[in-house]
Amino acid sequence: MIYKNIPLPVHYTDKLQNNSQTPSLTTYFLENYDTLDPNRTRPLVIICPGGGYDHLSAREAEAIAIRFNAMGFQAALLTYSLAPMEFPAAVCDLAEAVHFARTHAAEWHVDANKIIACGFSAGGHLCATLGCYWNTDLFAAYLPYTPEEIKPNALILSYPVITADEKFCHKKSINLVLGSTQKFTRQDVSLEHHVTADFPPTFLWHTLADQSVPAENTLLFADALRRAGVPFAYHLFTHGRHGLGLATLETSKPDGSAVEPECEVWVDLFKMWWTQMGI
Repeated sequence: MIYKNIPLPVHYTDKLQNNSQTPSLTTYFLENYDTLDPNRTRPLVIICPGGGYDHLSAREAEAIAIRFNAMGFQAALLTYSLAPMEFPAAVCDLAEAVHFARTHAAEWHVDANKIIACGFSAGGHLCATLGCYWNTDLFAAYLPYTPEEIKPNALILSYPVITADEKFCHKKSINLVLGSTQKFTRQDVSLEHHVTADFPPTFLWHTLADQSVPAENTLLFADALRRAGVPFAYHLFTHGRHGLGLATLETSKPDGSAVEPECEVWVDLFKMWWTQMGI
């Protein structure tokens, strides 16, 4: 069962500038069958591709969704706001997606208490932003929902952009997510400073060899999670360039540079962690 391009509500149109995109979900759903379990519900993974907040990487999209389907998850691919935009447009899109999924959980055979936001690179920054701010005043001016309606139950952060520290940040992502109006500051989107005990349980992975988003992004974040007492798993692999996706041929660049056998186990490691967490 596949629904293409389900448009999401946009409540911030008259409150934020330079936001011409229409957020949407492309869904990849497994059917229920009478001969198996007609009442089965599954976790849902909402996938946020990377792309530096100026495009969405196709290598971190459909193949990721299908891989999660193969492990028994429902999956949905989020098309979120890109530059030019104004913060917090993109994270409002993700909050809308979580809310929309929760209100359609029965129709989609989804467990409304098992909604996972999965982000890659800048998409990881997007997911972590929602993790930091879901129960703060940030969304009150833009969305008509309670904090619990937009809270993801867990996060997957794959080589995420996290910090705005000049020494380690991915400058393009940080500049574009803030936008030209600069109503918010770099400190607001330097997420290692905004982790609390209310941050969702998190699985994150990265590589030491990443030259685009240095490993310090996840090292800083893992330390913040640890200090806040947030349940998390962190895997730091030795080899692998930025933007690996599944790290297999399926999500490889034409020259094969995104194939890294050391890292392709991240999906299985996540499944093991998820099962042990019992969320």
